[in-house]
Amino acid sequence: MKRSIIYLFTVVSISFFVVSCAKEEPSFDEQLLIGKWRSGTLFYRYDSDGTGATWDTGDDVSEDEAQEFTWTLVRSDLTHIHIMELGGRVPKYYTVTELTATTLKYRDEFGKTFSFVKVVNDEKYLTHKP
Repeated sequence: MKRSIIYLFTVVSISFFVVSCAKEEPSFDEQLLIGKWRSGTLFYRYDSDGTGATWDTGDDVSEDEAQEFTWTLVRSDLTHIHIMELGGRVPKYYTVTELTATTLKYRDEFGKTFSFVKVVNDEKYLTHKP
């Protein structure tokens, strides 16, 4: 009986140790995401209603011609559901690594990293001066 209690105590102790060592996933405030972001000629706009748009001025595409998407941000998981013109939806999944009032960084499921700077105020769409 004494031996069983020692084994039980050991198992419980190890369980607490494993749980306490689990790395906590970072959480980001989705309000910081709202606005217009730029990386080179690539732009993303995140609206407060969970919709957005993306365009690339390098491909001669303006914001008026942007591809629409919906988005969600849960903890560090950013999901885009791109709405195709001919019908259908294409999901894209990212892990946010940094989100501040001026910086957005995330990586896709293949390890490719993306880095953006906020260029427009989330409500008035005024260009920020660096």
